[in-house]
Formats: sequence, C-alpha cells, structure tokens
Amino acid sequence: MISVSTTARRFGAALALSLTAGLAQANSDVLVSTDWLAGELDRDDLRVIEVSVNPGQFERGHIPGAVNLRWHTDLVDTVSRDIVSQANFQALLREAGINNDTDIVLYGDTNNWFAAWGAWIFEIYGVDNVRLLDGGRNKWEAEGRALSPRQTNYAAGDITVAAADNSIRAFLPDVVDVARRDDPSTQLVDIRSAAEYEGRIIAPDGVAELAVRAGHIPSAVNVSWGQAVNEDGTFKSADELRALYADAGVDGSQPVITYCRIGERSSHTWFALSKILGYDVKNYDGSWTEYGNSVGVPVTNLAGTVWGGQ
Repeated sequence: MISVSTTARRFGAALALSLTAGLAQANSDVLVSTDWLAGELDRDDLRVIEVSVNPGQFERGHIPGAVNLRWHTDLVDTVSRDIVSQANFQALLREAGINNDTDIVLYGDTNNWFAAWGAWIFEIYGVDNVRLLDGGRNKWEAEGRALSPRQTNYAAGDITVAAADNSIRAFLPDVVDVARRDDPSTQLVDIRSAAEYEGRIIAPDGVAELAVRAGHIPSAVNVSWGQAVNEDGTFKSADELRALYADAGVDGSQPVITYCRIGERSSHTWFALSKILGYDVKNYDGSWTEYGNSVGVPVTNLAGTVWGGQ
C-alpha cells in the first residue's frame, strides 16, 4: 500500500518536472543557444541581426548571413532623441529581407545590451517572432565559431509593422508620478551599478551622456543588470532570476519600470523580467540622463553628492 506521504512526494516531483518542462519551453520561445543557431543558419526563413554598439564589430566579422542594425542611427531617431519611427523601422526590416513569417534572432556585443534594446523595439512595433542569442556575440566568439566579414544582401521583404505600442515604454511623467507617491503602485528597478545608484558617480568612466545630478529615482530598488547573467553572459535560469528579484521585493505582483542611464542596460533587465519571467514591465528609455537633468523632480542620493562628485 502506497502511503499518502509517498503519493504526495510523487505528485510534487511530477508537478516540478512539468513546471520545469514548461519553463524550458517558455525560455526556448525567447532565447536560442549558440548550438541551436549554428545548426539553423542555412534556413531561408531565418534572419540573424546584429545590434552592437562598438564601431567596426560587424565589419570585422559577424555571424555568417547576419545583417547589421546600428543602434546609434538605425534604431533611434537621431534628431528627436526618440525611438526609430514606424515607417523607418519597417523600411529597415524590409531591406533586411524580412517577411511577416520570418524568424528573427538578435545578438550583439557588450552582453547583448543593445540587442535587448532591439528586442524591445521589435516588441513595441508588434514583431513577435523574435528571440535573443543567449550569451550574444561574446559567447559565439568564445566558442570559436565562424565569423564572416562578407556582407549578405537579401531580396526585399514585405513585413508590415504595427503602430507603436507604448504599453511597454515608460515616459518621464510616469516615473515622476511613482517617485512622488508615498505608496507607489508601480515598482522601479534601477539596474545601474551600486556606485551610480548611490550617487557616488554619475556615470561609468568614458561615457559622454551625463546628468547634472547623481543618485536614483525615489522608491527605486537596485538590482544591477549583471546579477541576471552567468559568467558566459547567458541569462540565469528563470528560478534564479525569480529569486534574485524577489530578494529586492520585485515578485511580479505589481507593474515594473526598469531604467538605467540611457535605456540600453535596462532593456536587458526588461527582457529578463518581461520575456523570461512574464512580469508586467515597461522600459524607461529616457532613464537617468533625462530624469537626472530634469527640473523639479525628486532625487534620492545616498552619497551626499547630489550635484555630482566630491
């Protein structure tokens, strides 16, 4: 006779196995491995897109068959400091040979920060058959996989992108509203370094985009983007991510807004929270360069350097 406790243990194990299988399937819907991609490069219905920030990365060698979208000029409006327009984004994708049924894999340098920004832009414009290469360009190169300097040209595609869906984008009034509430209903996640968050520095060394003030948006918690990845740049498991953010009080029970300095590192955390964990998340792409330069907004500064440095 099987005891109740034994039955319960078996049920629990079966449930855990089912949940794990479901989680693996969910992750496969938003991430692909380098092994998987290497075996799929000959597919006509697959387009690999590099979104890197360091000049010359794509030109010196890229995943064979990949096309290049430049973060600085292709995915932003260089005049209005905004995201790329619907018309320009659609033209870019058609030029890359993308159709409505094309599978898309994004990857890039610098731990996929800007590739994650690309994924966010694709999501805004309703292109949902998009996944990230887990570990990005760094992992592909570390494994000694092929890179090609040859530019591939494709016949024009016919994809139609939707009007911008700003439900995953936060703006300055949104975060000011959260900052001024005694009991905010939305959680802010500052993914910058502890030194930036505390106000000891305004930005990492060598960057050009700066704010006047140092510190963070009131009520924001600090979970640096780097805590979400393994040593090889791949995302930690969903269970690990869930525990990481829960430790900071972010468990998916409230809407979340992520931010950093200019919105690219926070896109990486937006991806982890939204696409892997399924939380309700907006990315604030104005981030600290907008907020920290705004007049009349509250700032929390733990280092006593509100006006930048000592």
